[in-house]
Amino acid sequence: MSLSGKKIILGVSGSIAAYKAALIVRGLVKAGAEVKVLMTKAATDFISPLTLATLSKHAVTTSVHDGESWNNHVALGLWADAMLVAPATATTLGKMANGICDSAIVAVYLSARCPVFFAPAMDLDMWAHPATKRNVDLLKSYGNHLIDVGTGELASGLSGAGRLAEPEDIIELLSAFMARTQDAEQGMKGARDESPFGPPTSPSLRAAGAKKMAEREQDLANQTILITAGPTYEDLDPVRYLGNRSTGRMGIALAEAAAARGAKVDLVLGPTELTTEQDGITVHNVRSAREMHAVSVLKWRTANAAILAAAVADYRPSRTEAGKIKKKDGPLTVKLVRNPDIAAELGQEKKPHQRLVGFALETENGVENARGKLKKKNFDFIVLNSPNDKGAAFGHATNKIQLVTGNKVTDFELKPKAAVAHDILDALVGL
Repeated sequence: MSLSGKKIILGVSGSIAAYKAALIVRGLVKAGAEVKVLMTKAATDFISPLTLATLSKHAVTTSVHDGESWNNHVALGLWADAMLVAPATATTLGKMANGICDSAIVAVYLSARCPVFFAPAMDLDMWAHPATKRNVDLLKSYGNHLIDVGTGELASGLSGAGRLAEPEDIIELLSAFMARTQDAEQGMKGARDESPFGPPTSPSLRAAGAKKMAEREQDLANQTILITAGPTYEDLDPVRYLGNRSTGRMGIALAEAAAARGAKVDLVLGPTELTTEQDGITVHNVRSAREMHAVSVLKWRTANAAILAAAVADYRPSRTEAGKIKKKDGPLTVKLVRNPDIAAELGQEKKPHQRLVGFALETENGVENARGKLKKKNFDFIVLNSPNDKGAAFGHATNKIQLVTGNKVTDFELKPKAAVAHDILDALVGL
C-alpha cells in the first residue's frame, strides 16, 4: 500500500451505502493513512458519527459551524493529500458540480487543493438520469476522479448499476493513484507516470498526462474496430436461461476509449443494463452466442481490428422449450451442445492487415492457457485476467490484467476499466 502517512478526508453523504464508510475508514487506517470524516446531516441517519469518530480517532465534522464555533473548512482542504466522497448521492454530486455550498463536504471540496475522488451510490434510474450524468461529467471536467459504480442488487430491490464500489476496491484505487503520483514526482518515466484516473493534479503530472493524451488523441483515426462485450444468454424456456456474470463494462470502456481516439466502433453488446451513446460507436444488441457470432462475422469483414471482450457461452441447450419447464419428481437433465467459436472463426478469416485481440478469464495456469489460445485462435495478443485478483473481472469497476504475447507477459496494476481500456489500445496501436 502507498497510503502510509497520507492524510485523507472522507466525505459521507446520505445513502444506505453509508454503512460501508466504516469499512473504508478502517481499511484506510489499516493501510497507514490518517483519516478525517465529514458527514452530511442525512448521512447521520444511516451511520453514527460516533462510529466513524471511533474508527478514525478524529472528531467527525457534520457542519461548517455548530452554532457556537466555526469548523475551518479551508484548513481541512489544505491539510489533505486526497479527498474522497463515498458514498456520493445524487444530491451531493449536484451540489459539488454546481458549487452549492450548504454542507461541510461541499465547503471542504471547494477549498481543497488535493486530488478529489467521488464514488457515487444510488438507484439505477437515478444513476442513469441525464441530470446525474451531466453532474458526473461536470465533476470529471473539473479534474476530479470518478470511482465508478458497481452493478448488482440495490436497496430498492431492483438490480443494476448504481451500487457503491466495494471498499477494498476504493482503497486499492487510492493506493494505486498515490503510488503513481510518488513515482512521477521522483522523475520516473514511461507508463507509470500516468494517473489511472485521468489528468493528474500537480502541474508536472498534468503536463505529462496532457502530452500522453495528445499523443493518443486521434491515433485510431480512419480505423474501424469491432468490439464484443457483455454476456450471452442461452434460453432454456421463455423464462429461464443459462448466462454468466459479465456486465459488459470492460467492453463498453474499450469502445468509448477507441471512439475517443478517433476510431469508428462496432460494439456487439450482449444482454446488459449498461450501454453507451458516445459518438462514433454503433451498438449492435444481441442476446445469444449465435446472434453475436452472426453480427461479429459480418462486421469483421470491414474491420481493421477486433477486441473480443465478451463472455460468450461455450454451450447452449440443445432445444429451447416453447413453454415453461414444469417441476417434476426426480432430476432434470439438460443436454448442451457447442456454440460457434467466434474467436477461432475470426482468427481463421484474419487478413494480413487485420489485428485480433482476445480476452481470457482464467482461475489457474493463466499464462499457459492464454498462450495456448493465442496460437490456436490466431490472436495478436491476449488480455488475461482472473477473478482470483481482488477488484478484477466481472462485477467490478476496476480490472487487473496481463497482456500475453508469444514470448512476453506485461503486468498491469489494478486500475479503473476506463484506464485499462487505454492500456489495451496502446498495445494495439503499438502493433
